[in-house]
Amino acid sequence: MVSENSSCTSLIFTYGTLKRGFSNHVLLQDLMRTGDAVFKGSYQTVEKYPLVCGPYRVPFLLNMPGSGHRVTGELYAVSSRGLARVDELEGTSLGHYERLPILLIPAGYGYESGNNKENEEDQAVLTRAAAGGITCAAEAYYAHKSFEKEMWMKNGGKGFGIYSDKEAKGYVKRKDRPQDLSFLDHVRIFISSPSD
Repeated sequence: MVSENSSCTSLIFTYGTLKRGFSNHVLLQDLMRTGDAVFKGSYQTVEKYPLVCGPYRVPFLLNMPGSGHRVTGELYAVSSRGLARVDELEGTSLGHYERLPILLIPAGYGYESGNNKENEEDQAVLTRAAAGGITCAAEAYYAHKSFEKEMWMKNGGKGFGIYSDKEAKGYVKRKDRPQDLSFLDHVRIFISSPSD
């Protein structure tokens, strides 16, 4: 494990291809080598959010709290330089994703992975987590608001709690996608195409 770095002050929650074992994790590995990122652990969203796949099996977290599942991912502390590099990968200046606040708890803290039952026990866990200072405020990369509702509808109002090998099957790396259209063009085509 990399030692703490005082310049890594921004917390980002990764839920898709930036996680360990997926194709874009190489960026975080590079940032960890240069001291611009530190792995903090596996975390889960406090609230439910839709996590869906778009064109080329690209994962999107939708800023629609209360829908979907509690999403499991990884938390990293990054430097300002590291944050700029992740923002670039996520296309924040191009309207692909928006980096916005999210509230997290350590994965497995009172929830079974994939268990999304709404009941009094869940609320008790959240209350204990908040009272015990277990919750963590971070930022996540959400699908841009210009297409998030359409992306949710395209996925039939169904998402998943974790982006695993199953969801990533069929993922196409950026370099292997058709280059004659922008990513937003691919998103629009995906949203407007007939469902399978």
